[in-house]
Amino acid sequence: MTMTTRCFRQLPAFFMACALAVIGWQPSAHAQIAVMVNGEPITNYDIDQRSKLVFLSTKKMPDRQQVIDELIDEKVKIREGKKFGIDPSASDVDQSYSSMSSRMRITGEQLTKSLETQGIRPDTLKARLKADMVWSNLIRGRYKESLQVGEKDVAAAVQEKEKEKPGDEKSDTQSFEYKMQPIVLIVPRGSAADAVETRKKEAEALRARVQTCAEANALFKSMQNAAIKEPVVKTSADIPPSLREVLNGTPVGHLTPPELTKQGVEMVALCGKDPTTVDTPKKKEIREKMYTEKYEAKSKSYLREVRGAAMIEYRDVSSSDDLRPTPSKHEKRRPRRCADPSRPGPKRRRSSSRCKTRL
Repeated sequence: MTMTTRCFRQLPAFFMACALAVIGWQPSAHAQIAVMVNGEPITNYDIDQRSKLVFLSTKKMPDRQQVIDELIDEKVKIREGKKFGIDPSASDVDQSYSSMSSRMRITGEQLTKSLETQGIRPDTLKARLKADMVWSNLIRGRYKESLQVGEKDVAAAVQEKEKEKPGDEKSDTQSFEYKMQPIVLIVPRGSAADAVETRKKEAEALRARVQTCAEANALFKSMQNAAIKEPVVKTSADIPPSLREVLNGTPVGHLTPPELTKQGVEMVALCGKDPTTVDTPKKKEIREKMYTEKYEAKSKSYLREVRGAAMIEYRDVSSSDDLRPTPSKHEKRRPRRCADPSRPGPKRRRSSSRCKTRL
């Protein structure tokens, strides 16, 4: 009796197992694995998410194989980084995510909401940021010496540029050391336009009065809703061209034209401007360009090396075959299974060049 009852209890599970076996259980299309990289899967969902992210930034739908290659590259980059102890934590990635939103002048929450409205999970962007962090640290750490740019090379490149374009502005080949003191006339957030305009007129009046930095310090330190900060010393190479142009047009001891910022109406007191041979904007530009060229060349060759050593297997044959990527010596595809005409069942139409009958 007990055995009979137990058998009846097990019948629903038995029938369910039979039903699944008959209909053939299949995972959802998005969950299907498209590629295996060193034992780690890349799913159709991963490809779909990354395609949306690329489209959001470029406004152009990327080729599927380009997206797959990008995801494969990230897998091998992260694996290579772990070999050398480079593995950013979740908090490190979150910090990079927040920094990115700050550069976009929005909060991290706003960035997340913007992605979600486009059907993109924040983790899709964070995965790309993590791979970039790993690879950048890996290249700069392993090849630090070979990436250095010699000053002789920079000087030679500058001379070559001057020969090509002898009419270039001298400001690009001259460098100054600026001593500055930022000044802020505070404007509370949400202030009416009239209040902001009044503050701007006040700044212009004060700008006309100040003739030296000593006067600026005495005036703004005693003024309410105003502040003068500690002196800052920077060279021409450290300053954006727009600010450099403003400073070059401002007499020493005077204030730059007022500018509206998040804090209020800001000006800069120019307390000193001395020629220097430390660096020039042109030198810095050329040095950074030469470094970038070295970095990109090393990055490409290193990536080819680690990808060539990776085990890459394409699972999503129906999508991959149409794309015809060129696999490395370790990349392989699962063979297409074709219908056997000698066996009963519906025949499939297959081109002989893409499908070989299995005997």
